[in-house]
Amino acid sequence: MQRWRGLDAVPTNWGRCVVTIGIFDGVHRGHRQLIASAVRRARELELPCVLLTFDPHPSEVVRPGSHPAQLSTLRRRAELVEELGVDVFCVLPFTSEVAKTPPDAFVHEVLVERLHAAAVVVGENFTFGHRAAGDVALLRTLGRRFGFVAEGTHLLAENELTYSSTYIRSCLSAGDVAAAAEALGRPYRLEGIVIRGDGRGRELGFPTANLSTHRYAAVPGDGVYACRFVVRSHDGAQERRVLPAAVSVGTNPTFSGEERRVEAYVLDVNEDFYGEHVELDFVAKLRNMERYAEVQALIDQMNVDVRRTREILTGRA
Repeated sequence: MQRWRGLDAVPTNWGRCVVTIGIFDGVHRGHRQLIASAVRRARELELPCVLLTFDPHPSEVVRPGSHPAQLSTLRRRAELVEELGVDVFCVLPFTSEVAKTPPDAFVHEVLVERLHAAAVVVGENFTFGHRAAGDVALLRTLGRRFGFVAEGTHLLAENELTYSSTYIRSCLSAGDVAAAAEALGRPYRLEGIVIRGDGRGRELGFPTANLSTHRYAAVPGDGVYACRFVVRSHDGAQERRVLPAAVSVGTNPTFSGEERRVEAYVLDVNEDFYGEHVELDFVAKLRNMERYAEVQALIDQMNVDVRRTREILTGRA
């Protein structure tokens, strides 16, 4: 899969293609259905499929300070959509100038002049252009004018629930990683760099890897979780190891902590992960965060957490 950043990266000899447009944060089951429709259409027309997305999130440009919690990095999104058959992952830097572009100008300048779209596949609630003035109906009208077909696909819904990034964020905020995984089609993954902590975990017999996450990352609600600890290669290109881990999210109330942290105790491994790029796949929530009057009570509970983590991740729960 090719990866382009900005329209200047489009090859000068680029031909026609099928385009799908969106943020695709999380590449959840609804996104996957939409992308599959675009890939299928591209195969029918024997054309490449281009996924067009934006960075930063448009909300942050239009309303600074309103950036939603991020379910996936651009790199992770690219990996996931490549698995779905997308041929080109195109990131359009979203600026105040882009935000002010009228819908018809966006279609002409981006979809027609630069990408040479033969078909554009979007969700039925898709909006575009200045103040989100464009919708699927307008896209169809402009398609007839400029020579491409616009298709609005229905949003994936089950049991009266429409899968969306907003819904998944609410699940994560509540600590319901099982519901988030159901909507995503896989466990939620949080990325970060391992940094030095205060060493308290090691003093208790449970040395932890402390994650520094992206400031916009969606961090699950406070609690203790069974996770898979994924160690990346130094260039971030591939997964090197997947290890079981009991993960604490919160302020460590037993020790009157104030800073919210993500701390992973990796089972059966005595290793220094400092500086490593790692990822946590949240498989199950074990319990809420609690304050213990005695340190030994906390240690006893941590032993229970480790046992349950092992059972869950080995399928013996």
